[in-house]
Amino acid sequence: MIPSILLQIIFVPALVALVILLFRFQLGMKAGWVAVAGLAYTTFLLLLAFFEVYKGTPITETYQILKSPEISITLVADGLSIAVAFICNLLCLALGTYSIKYIYHRIEVLYPDTIGNRGEISWYACFYYLFLFFPVGFMGVSFASDLVLMYFFLEVLTLFLFFLMAYFGYYERVWVAIICTVWGIFSALFFLAGVALIYSQTGSLQIEQIHTMSGDPLAFWAILLVLVGMIAKLAIVPLHVWMPWVHAEHPTCIAGLLAVYANIAAYIIVRMLVLPLWEDFQVFGPYIMVLAVITMIYGSLLTLAQRDMKRIPACSTISQSAYSMLGIGALTAASIEGGLFFFLSHIMGKTVFFSACGLVVYMTHIRNVKYLGGLGAKMPITALVFLSGGMMLAGIPPFSSFAAEVVMFAGIFERGDTFGLVIGIIGLLAILLSISYAVHFTRIIFFGPLPEKLANDDHIKDPPWVMLAPLIVIILFSAFLGLYPTLVMELFEPVISTAIANM
Repeated sequence: MIPSILLQIIFVPALVALVILLFRFQLGMKAGWVAVAGLAYTTFLLLLAFFEVYKGTPITETYQILKSPEISITLVADGLSIAVAFICNLLCLALGTYSIKYIYHRIEVLYPDTIGNRGEISWYACFYYLFLFFPVGFMGVSFASDLVLMYFFLEVLTLFLFFLMAYFGYYERVWVAIICTVWGIFSALFFLAGVALIYSQTGSLQIEQIHTMSGDPLAFWAILLVLVGMIAKLAIVPLHVWMPWVHAEHPTCIAGLLAVYANIAAYIIVRMLVLPLWEDFQVFGPYIMVLAVITMIYGSLLTLAQRDMKRIPACSTISQSAYSMLGIGALTAASIEGGLFFFLSHIMGKTVFFSACGLVVYMTHIRNVKYLGGLGAKMPITALVFLSGGMMLAGIPPFSSFAAEVVMFAGIFERGDTFGLVIGIIGLLAILLSISYAVHFTRIIFFGPLPEKLANDDHIKDPPWVMLAPLIVIILFSAFLGLYPTLVMELFEPVISTAIANM
């Protein structure tokens, strides 16, 4: 095993970002490929760690920062964290490649006066050295075994998301970036308050020590505080109002990363609350399930009402995020495993679906779907990618979201009570809404008559392969996990089922 493999996975992107910043003029437009090379290396490291963990050997690394007072950092890769980290990093790699062409287009639109005087090189490098802190944050949250360390990496994500949105977003991008940051701070404050309460009762910030608070009357309030913060990040009703604005107006090439930014809260809830405080968490389960089905239905109906290409996947995120919470709220081993599997499936589907919307806007410069139609004739590969993304979100075979839903709903019905049965049936019916908007927008955008203006535009065609190929890789990977879901479930089971069985 490569030494300090987890530390490398977290900090190599930061070092590559520094190289891009310092040598941006020498690298020029090759900065994107340098970033991709760095992410390819960390993906390789994650594969090595993945196989090690899959064999049943968790990886633990401890680094002493100070001897007096004794301060150390511990990173842990087990079946749960390695699956989350690997798929998040794979999406970063795919979107980093997709951005190579896309972000130059955004610079031409936003900063036309910089083109030709090396100013565009600065902006191009700026995007990539900001972008690379997303994998830093995702890997840090995944492997952190310390609550303060987890908080630190969550704030890294919020900070760098602000600059990416403010510099490269769409309409009212600075104002939308501020909205995102305000909600990020709101979430962080509740999270930090819960951490402080846990520390006051356990005397430790280590996640592995949270279980010692089980049965404490203050455990209820610690769970509630962290839950409010994470539900806001997940955009669960009624704390969802930020999502349509923020998710629609950021640069499309980071859409998948914002989906991870929001949905990684599901992983945090399981890791920090459900597993160590199992008995105390039971009271929250029914309320989470009710909020989840309300959000699933509301988000799907909101999506069907949209006409803006970028708001369609933005609103669907509200609905899709709730699926994971439905599984977590059911509080059976299978439902939690299925809910987390759906989280990973959702972020893959959202990356493909949102990026496909971005391809349409990139080639046509049109966001209103009423001015589109028949694009399948001129953009056939994009049409297949768009349809695949919709199928991934809707849970249609052979994609991994289907397998995740089967496991999750089996776990929900496993509860054996009337409440679980009713909520489970409503959740299944809500899936029909997801299927309806996936089919509806595919039909409107890619089928039917082609408007004369678009038919006469020879520039409208499938985009370069450097933008399509990463999305096709994600589609194929999702299909592979859909056909072989045991690859993920065998990683989750020792962590989740074993922890619950020991409660």
